[in-house]
Amino acid sequence: MLQLETRNGVQQCDGLTRRDFLRVGSLAAGAVGLSLTDMVQLQEACAAAPSADVRCILLFLVGGPSQLDTWDLKPTAPEPVRGPFQPIRTNVPGIAICEHFPLLAQMADRYALVRSVHHLAAPIHETGQQLLQTGALSRGGLEYPHYGSVLSCLRGPRPDGLPPSVILPGPIRNTGVSVGHGQTAGYLGPEHEPFFLSGDAVASDSLRTDCDPAPYSSHSMFRDAVDRAQRHFEAAQRNRPVPHAAEQAFGLIFADRAKKAFAISEESDTLRCRYGRNTFGQSCLLARRLVEHGVSLVTVNMFDTVFNQITWDCHADGGSLASDLDDYKETLCPMFDHAYSALLEDLHQRGMLQNTLVLAMGEFGRTPQLNPRGGRDHWPGCWTILFAGGGVRGGQVIGSSDHMASEPKNRPVGPEEVAATVYAALGIDPATRLPGPDQRLLPLVSAAPIRELFG
Repeated sequence: MLQLETRNGVQQCDGLTRRDFLRVGSLAAGAVGLSLTDMVQLQEACAAAPSADVRCILLFLVGGPSQLDTWDLKPTAPEPVRGPFQPIRTNVPGIAICEHFPLLAQMADRYALVRSVHHLAAPIHETGQQLLQTGALSRGGLEYPHYGSVLSCLRGPRPDGLPPSVILPGPIRNTGVSVGHGQTAGYLGPEHEPFFLSGDAVASDSLRTDCDPAPYSSHSMFRDAVDRAQRHFEAAQRNRPVPHAAEQAFGLIFADRAKKAFAISEESDTLRCRYGRNTFGQSCLLARRLVEHGVSLVTVNMFDTVFNQITWDCHADGGSLASDLDDYKETLCPMFDHAYSALLEDLHQRGMLQNTLVLAMGEFGRTPQLNPRGGRDHWPGCWTILFAGGGVRGGQVIGSSDHMASEPKNRPVGPEEVAATVYAALGIDPATRLPGPDQRLLPLVSAAPIRELFG
């Protein structure tokens, strides 16, 4: 049987890439004694191996969207379960989603829904954030690396000065518990940290949904954020020694050529309006620019906290966690509908969707029963995430939930499988071992990818 091995983080076929196979051709295959069957198997294995050219945009829906009010509605369930929204048909027969995603409904053939994601850890934001972005929970002071940090470690710095991994518009901050959120380099060390823009890199009116260009009239907010970060670094450098590796990395990042990738001003007002004139929409547009210029992985945090603002964390408690299902209808669903559909269409029109994995997910789902205030609380028992691009076969649903969307009914999917899928799509063997503390070799994740996505 032909085996795939890992070399420099990229799967190869017995030493031959697909390009090698095509170049050498059948004469060379015959010369080394391969039968026709062997040749077919070799070609199929190489065709199935993920490409190192695939990039990833991860949309992290901080707060945890309710599966019952977005992509896994249960219209025949009792009222306290089914909630206030109705399902609508999509352009794929048999697939229905929430009525407040009309744009997504017209492009269901371009994404896949995984409706049986679950985990057994504590029902707090931070456990889900760690699991979904690293494949493992931090334990005993050992913090596992974000996907982008693994890419940095395996592939090294880019020659053009762009960082391997960027998190927009800034890192996840306080979500309740003072532990990691799965967005650092962890045990890989500071030289592999993702590049964060300043948290104020976009306009403060982050929930605008109109197309008034006034808040963005300077057309330079992201480049300004990079300039501010550069000035901060230079000031810190004068006051204390900076490791050579960090100095070199920042010098590359702030090169004029690298800054061009952040120049969102080059995009038309029409396209920027299509994404949505809000922090999330503009961050999604910048993510497309960054992967287009060569960044391997861009994470977009839809929010940086769950407190004192509208988020998916719909407890409806009237205090600092006041978000409710009316906010889903009026703000959150329309915001995601515009940005996600614009991103997929934009990537498709540019010929980039096939080589860009787009993953949209929150850290958990919501309770099947509405709480007394009409909201929903934390529920890691079952929820839905979306995959598109990067070789994913759209127009399908993987797994299903029970009649209350409380637990998987079939094909349960754990966070470690999500992590393995991201790595496999990026051309990295999920079983790759990296040196951790005391040079112990730690596997990236002990799970197989969700292979049905690529069927």
